[in-house]
Amino acid sequence: MALRKLPKGTTTFRRIRREGMVYVDKTDLVWEIANGDQYNYLSRPRRFGKSILVDTLECYFRGEKQLFEGLKIMGLETEWRKRPVVRMDLSVPGGTPEDLRGYFNTLFKRYEKEYGVETEENVPFGVRFDNIIQEAYRASGEEVAVLIDEYDSPLLHSWRTDYHEQVTAVYREVFNVLKTDCDYLKCVFITGITRFANVSLFSVLNNLTNLSFNPAYAAVCGITHEEMTQIFAPEIEQMAEKRGWTIAETLEELRLTYDGYRFCEEQEEGVYNPFSLVNAMASSKLAYYWTESGSTSLITRFVKDIDRKILNFDHYLVDAAFLMSSDIVSGDAGLFLYQAGYLTIKEYLADTDDFILGIPNREVKKALTEVVVPMLSYMDGNDLRNGIKRLERQLLTADLPEAMKSLKGLVADVPYSRTKKERQAMSMEARYQLIISTILFAAGCRVTKEYEMAGGSIDIVAQNSTTIYVMELKLTNNGGLKAAMEQLKSHWYKEPFAGDSRQVVALGLELENEGKGIVDWQVAE
Repeated sequence: MALRKLPKGTTTFRRIRREGMVYVDKTDLVWEIANGDQYNYLSRPRRFGKSILVDTLECYFRGEKQLFEGLKIMGLETEWRKRPVVRMDLSVPGGTPEDLRGYFNTLFKRYEKEYGVETEENVPFGVRFDNIIQEAYRASGEEVAVLIDEYDSPLLHSWRTDYHEQVTAVYREVFNVLKTDCDYLKCVFITGITRFANVSLFSVLNNLTNLSFNPAYAAVCGITHEEMTQIFAPEIEQMAEKRGWTIAETLEELRLTYDGYRFCEEQEEGVYNPFSLVNAMASSKLAYYWTESGSTSLITRFVKDIDRKILNFDHYLVDAAFLMSSDIVSGDAGLFLYQAGYLTIKEYLADTDDFILGIPNREVKKALTEVVVPMLSYMDGNDLRNGIKRLERQLLTADLPEAMKSLKGLVADVPYSRTKKERQAMSMEARYQLIISTILFAAGCRVTKEYEMAGGSIDIVAQNSTTIYVMELKLTNNGGLKAAMEQLKSHWYKEPFAGDSRQVVALGLELENEGKGIVDWQVAE
């Protein structure tokens, strides 16, 4: 059975429709956005379908009715008026002020030619933009649509550089006109990852409608489970056949790998990452497509000490109002990770008006651990990945001798802390705890450090689908294996998990004093 043509790597609605590619119909929501509030903003992670949405809006505003035949919008739109459109894709320029100025100069020249605007040399960008909008309106008799895709890309790449304020100044120069030209505008639609409050898009457009948390648009980017099963049924069958899975097993693997994104408190069903899902459907292969597309490049710039904090983010409590209204300038690491797609809404606590954020799926967990684990090990990257894969399989089957052999190999040396201040702040035992818990996290476990139990706390509890591992760590000069075993027994380690059907394994680990790895281990009966 040959696969159909899928929009793999395609971000244009025109090409999808003209070449008969499979399309997940979101045109009813496109119509709602186009005919709703005048100024709109939508935040979604990178490679999450924002550009196709913008392109669909452009085709609608330009009145290209033939592209929409057979889609939901045909039951909503009756006039199909052709409007002038000014579209900007700010993922194109780099992060320097020169890059940005060069981009706007080239873009405005194109629209000045299209709408017959004569411009003298050295005219400010704001004046040129204003002239384009007004002349397009005058020449067509129709209000103008302004579409700004990935508006924050240059801002993110210039953040914490010496020239960030110069980049911000270019934004102010260009976008101040959007409010004053409101009489000439039909719709302003802006996409991005995060908000920069000091940029005129947000400080000037105080009537900007944020669609990012609106339940009506929760699935405007992304693919629901129902859409996936209905639209990609042939591809799902092909994947099941190639992998030797049942349809149910295939759907579960797809769910665990790509599903789980929630963007508002009312959203009960998660959505799938569209970039990864379409690639998986096209290749009949589960892989980490989002990770491989460079999704992790900004993490270390925006999240300080990610290697120490990664476990905290799998159950991250944040005030709902703060999440919905704050921007990257606040410096909150969890906020950035949510907006960039590494965290998603797991639960809404109505009594305190808080969100619990967590990692949405396997692919994102892979992306995070690909960044963090190499910071905590001296091992070669490929050896590290293979070692973690082996450990994951061994932990699932509770093959303790082999699992401990793998863990010993992964923790052969604990990297020395980077500064004197860090060495003073974190003991050797704490550094062991950090690297072991992070490796277990990378190996597919849900990990808790300092797990509270009767009479005290246990250093690490790591849980997978088959087994709960309770671990007590002791340096050789702090009692070693004997002290670890005594502590496990005194804490009645099995008690908190008495109602769980999984096997509970308690492990005592003795660790070398100077960070040279695991000396010995033993199972507590």
